[in-house]
Amino acid sequence: DMERLHMAVAYGADAVYLAGSAFGMRSFAGNFTPEELKAAVALCHGHGVRVHVTCNTMPRNDEAARLPQWLEYLNEVGVDAVILADVGVLSLAKRYAPRVQCHISTQASIVNYQSARAWHELGASRVILARELSLEEIRTIRDKTPADLEIEAFVHGAMCVSFSGRCLLSNYLTGRDANRGDCAQPCRWKYHLVEEKRPGQYFPVEEDKDGTYLLNARDLCMIEHIPELISAGVTSFKIEGRAKSAYYVAVVTNAYRQALDLYEKNPEQFVLPQWVLEEMEKVSHREYCTGFFFGNEPGQVYDNGGYVRGWEVAAVCDGYESRTAVCSQRNRFFKGETLNVLEPGRVPYEIVVKELFNHDGEPAESAPHPMETLYIPLEKPMAPGALLRRKR
Repeated sequence: DMERLHMAVAYGADAVYLAGSAFGMRSFAGNFTPEELKAAVALCHGHGVRVHVTCNTMPRNDEAARLPQWLEYLNEVGVDAVILADVGVLSLAKRYAPRVQCHISTQASIVNYQSARAWHELGASRVILARELSLEEIRTIRDKTPADLEIEAFVHGAMCVSFSGRCLLSNYLTGRDANRGDCAQPCRWKYHLVEEKRPGQYFPVEEDKDGTYLLNARDLCMIEHIPELISAGVTSFKIEGRAKSAYYVAVVTNAYRQALDLYEKNPEQFVLPQWVLEEMEKVSHREYCTGFFFGNEPGQVYDNGGYVRGWEVAAVCDGYESRTAVCSQRNRFFKGETLNVLEPGRVPYEIVVKELFNHDGEPAESAPHPMETLYIPLEKPMAPGALLRRKR
């Protein structure tokens, strides 16, 4: 949605991917109306950021009939690329959105150079590879495809237990089709066995009173392996962020932006700062892994299905005036607290809330309700969009 878009732009994304109200695999992610999409393109282009719109479901007949009008609109408002997985959608995009690049979604399950070549010959400028590939397999694809074909790979975010997200489990259990953007994430649920002749009696899959999360995948994190990704030929790093918070978008985008910029300054002596690694632990996540990049199975987390949530946002800075940070409260905090501050492009730092005032200018110990405006006197400016946070 627009709040997450603002954070992605402010914290260093080169491009954002988002969806309209149809055709995208993100039913519960807010998404953009046509008017909001036009505003989103204007915002992004004003900051030199590209906009990629997902049209990556497999459209049924009635949807295919509605696609030309939507593609013409994307072309009209200046969208930079459309992400698609269906050859029919590609054909329509070339006809009705000639100024928009075509990127092939990970849903197309591209795992070899011949498939990548074929999509390129049909008019694709970029392929977003399946997540099941190793770095060596990506290197081979890079070596055996045209140089002008861009290669994008997921480097961070939630993994799926099914190949390239092609899962029917949600559909069977809930009627919500993962391949239509409606996944209920049943792979994260806790399961027991039930014997046919003993209904109501639940048996653990393993010897554990809490059952087992036998399908629960780890989260992907490749921030320590930027040189290997670039060496293999990855030209675009994709951060998975569907239904994530604005805070998550800001923190992870900022960390990868800082890491990439440091690498580009001195590739031969690249060392990832410790604070960047620590940022990965300050967002809601599951146990991290490196996916399939090094040839190993990423494995599952069997003993729990929950997230690690060690930090929370106390407030967001809306502006700085008269040596005072104007903040919107997100979680309750108090006068005298020490807060950690994340600003775009800066190493995180700490402040002590020595004084606190409410919207009437009266001294306050805290504010009772989220989203209230609070004023924090500070000698040094704080950038709009800065996040004030603390350990839970």
